[in-house]
Amino acid sequence: MHRLIPSQYSESGTVLEEIADDPKMLAQLVLLDGATNDRIQGEQSGLSGISTYELVYGIQNDYIIRAAFLHTSTAGGRFNDGTRGAWYAADKIETSLDEVTYHRARRLADIVVPDLPDEVPDADTSTYDDWLANFHADFHALEPATQYAGCLLAEPVPQCYAEPQLLAKDLVRMQSNGIVYPSVRRKNATCLVCFRPALVYQPRRGKRLEIRLKWDRTRYKRTIRVVEA
Repeated sequence: MHRLIPSQYSESGTVLEEIADDPKMLAQLVLLDGATNDRIQGEQSGLSGISTYELVYGIQNDYIIRAAFLHTSTAGGRFNDGTRGAWYAADKIETSLDEVTYHRARRLADIVVPDLPDEVPDADTSTYDDWLANFHADFHALEPATQYAGCLLAEPVPQCYAEPQLLAKDLVRMQSNGIVYPSVRRKNATCLVCFRPALVYQPRRGKRLEIRLKWDRTRYKRTIRVVEA
């Protein structure tokens, strides 16, 4: 499954790894850094909806998994609120691109630029890394999708997240692993939200993609190119 992450967040979790001689020293340096580092504090204390006992450590690219569950917006996502993050992924990279492009274009359209004809940014360029992970577990599925229409509304964001967040909260309490559901942004595509950090298996970085959005009278049009394999 594919998850697109802004490239600047793909690097290792802490620069302290470069100066630590062994795991014990690294642990001590992280504790010291944690006194003033909000990100480290989150990794040490978790969030109100997820404790450090659920997070993963000591495996390759563990920081990428932790970030998905610890760094969430106040409004949250479709199947998580601001107290607990989740790992969202899609069956194909094209599906992830549609999801990311929609949200990035929406944020751009909310910016007011008085000096431009349509008063929105005329262009935006960003790079995302395709993080792949495997899943070998049982997941709930929103099937048939027609019975869960309230969880799959496209607009308005974030108001349309209210019903699916309630469903997800109940499922997390029931020890659910996550949900498989039809993509809201791409027809006949499948997405997955994983509630459990330990079930994100073998996260590894794939291609780096450049996403360029250009305003065209009423909407943003996108251009995608691979900048690093």
